[in-house]
Order: sequence, then C-alpha cells, then structure tokens
Amino acid sequence: MKKFIKILICVWLTGFIVLFDSSVSKADESDVDIERLQESIDEKEDALEQLEQQKEALLEGKTNLENVINGLESQKQEISSYVFELDAEVAEIQSNIDSLNEMIADKEAEIENTKQELALAEQTANDQYEAMKERIRFMYEKGDNLYLEMLLESGTFAEMLNKADYIEQLSAYDRRMLEQYRLTVEYTRVCQEELEAEQEVLEEAKVAAQEEQENVNALIAEKETQILAYESSIQTQEDAAREYDEELAAQNEIIEALEAQVAADRAALADATRIQYDGGVFAWPAPSYTRISDYYGWRMHPTLGVEKFHNGVDLAAPGGSPILAAYDGQVIAAGYSSSMGNYVMIDHGDSLYTIYMHASAMYVSKGDYVTRGQQIGAVGTTGRSTGNHLHFGVRLNGAYVDPMSYISG
Repeated sequence: MKKFIKILICVWLTGFIVLFDSSVSKADESDVDIERLQESIDEKEDALEQLEQQKEALLEGKTNLENVINGLESQKQEISSYVFELDAEVAEIQSNIDSLNEMIADKEAEIENTKQELALAEQTANDQYEAMKERIRFMYEKGDNLYLEMLLESGTFAEMLNKADYIEQLSAYDRRMLEQYRLTVEYTRVCQEELEAEQEVLEEAKVAAQEEQENVNALIAEKETQILAYESSIQTQEDAAREYDEELAAQNEIIEALEAQVAADRAALADATRIQYDGGVFAWPAPSYTRISDYYGWRMHPTLGVEKFHNGVDLAAPGGSPILAAYDGQVIAAGYSSSMGNYVMIDHGDSLYTIYMHASAMYVSKGDYVTRGQQIGAVGTTGRSTGNHLHFGVRLNGAYVDPMSYISG
C-alpha cells in the first residue's frame, strides 16, 4: 500500500513539474511585464497631471466679455475702426472655439481609448486573480509536505539540489505573479482615474465652447446694434447715400487694384500658361442655404432707406457654414477690409472674377489654386454686415455682373 501511495505521489509530482515548467520558463517574460506595467502606471500618473493642467488652462482661457466690450467703447465714434476691432475680437474668440472643438474631438477619442485600456486591465486582473486562487487552493490542499516529498524522492544529492533550486524558482515565480497582479490592480486604478479626469476635461471644454459661442453671439449682436444706430443717426438720405457710395468706392478701389495687378501679371505670361475660363457652370457657393435673400440689381437698402444698386447676391447661410469656390481658379486675395470683412477673390481667367465677402474664417491664401466646390472659407458677419450671410459677387471685364448668369441652382 505504501509503495502504491509513493507511486501516486511520483506520478502527481511529474504532472506538477510539467504543469509549472512553462510558467517558470517564462520568468524573464514576467519580469518584463512587471517593468512595462510600472512604466504604464508612471505614464498614466503623468497624464493625470497634464489633465489637471488642461482643466486649469480651460478656466484661465475663457473670454471676459465685459472687458472686451469696455475696451471697444472708445472705438464706437468711428464705425470703421469699431468694426475692425470688433471683428478682430470675434475672430480671436472663434479661434478659441475651433481649438476647443478640436480638444473635444481629441478627448472623445482619448476617452474611448482609455475605456478600452481599462476594460483590458480589468479582464487581466480578473484572470490573474482567478489563477492565483487556483494556485492558493492547490497549495492549501497539498500542504507543506509537497516540497519535502519532492526532495525525499531525489535519487542523488545533485538531483536534490536541482529540485531545491526548482522549488526556489517556483517560489520566485509566485512572488512575481503576486507583484504583477498588484501592479495590474494599480494600473486599473490609474486608468479609472484617467478616464474620470478626461471626462471632466471634456465637460469643461464643452462648457467653455458653449460660453465662447455665446460670447461671439453677444459681440455680433452688439456690432449689429452699433451699425444700425450709426446708420440711423445719419441725418439725411443724401448723407446716407454718400456714406454708402463711399463704402462701395472703397471696395471697388481694392478690387480694381487687384484686377490691375492680375492684368499686369498676365501680360508677362505666355498664352499657354494663362488661366482660361472654359464656360462651365458655377457651383452654388453657400450649400447650407439655397435661396437668395437679396438679389443683384437696384433695391431699397434695408437700413439706409434709399434705393441703391446691389452688386451681388446675398445668401443668409448659418454662421460657420461652408463657403465654396464657385469655379476653378487662383486666389488673388484673401484679406480683410472694414466694409467687406474677411473676403476672398478668385481669378477664373478671361477677366472673370468671383468675390466672397463677410466670412468668419478663410481657408485659402493668396496664390492658392482652387477647384470648383472646394471649401475656401466659412460664412460670417465680418465687416459692414448686420447678420450672418455670404455676399457673392461676379466681375467681368472690370464691372459687376449678375451672378445668376453663371451660378448653378
């Protein structure tokens, strides 16, 4: 009977050795895993510090609307200067909004990534926990006699030393597994903290973006009020007409100078390299709004109360919506004036030009080549404008023409 029990123990020990051989052989790999886990924990803790700094930066970066409006008070007597300064403030806040929206998109992606890391870490911790429970249950059931039996079964002193070394390796392996589990639990904790911190930053960024948008809306409303008040304060219709004509003259001076420069440049080019208009149909330049709010031609001016000529079409698209290049061409201007606001002018060849006014943002620069339907800016209300819209003009041979002769509907 005793001999049979010894045989069973030997069989069991053989299975035990086979069971743990692969684990012990991966000891170096476990050490690497522990190092990686510690490095990951350190990285997460650094990320938590950076998230705290981001939250502080969000609070510090919000626009103080009262200070902005107070700073513009001295400009109200000169409407052109006032419009210029206010548009600059709006552009700066809009830039903040764009940055915040980028941060929101990045944070949402980071949160999704952190959720995946957290789920994987929790699964790893659960798997390690279950494996350790099995190991502890095995050791408890076999008791302290396990290692003694292994040593007593040794045939020689050398074999006994080998088994003693093997037992030490098993103990070291258990310690490494315990440390790895501890670090996995710690990593899970910092992942959870990072996720919570990222969500806090995301919410702060969303609130900041909303507040900045409200600031932009408030400044635009203030601008509209001041322009209307300024225009209503002009004493006579004759004065109003003269003011309007001076504004158009200033626009035309800029545009004619640009056209003259293009003509001079063309004269220096060979015919083969000149831009040429092939007669194609223009794209609708403001796809978010497909009706014309103000047509080309004579009309009663909406604020001056006198009949004046409107040299383009107005498309009252939402602020920030796309402005598209009507046709292929080269950008000859992307600038700002107090009447046109942010404007883009494109040369389509054969003395044909398109002009896009009052943009909130411009995405092209002078010299760029654009294609039909390419986004070149965003709708806004910069310059002498009392609401978000695109003023779209077409010039042929130095004079304005009806855009509807070219535009597709």
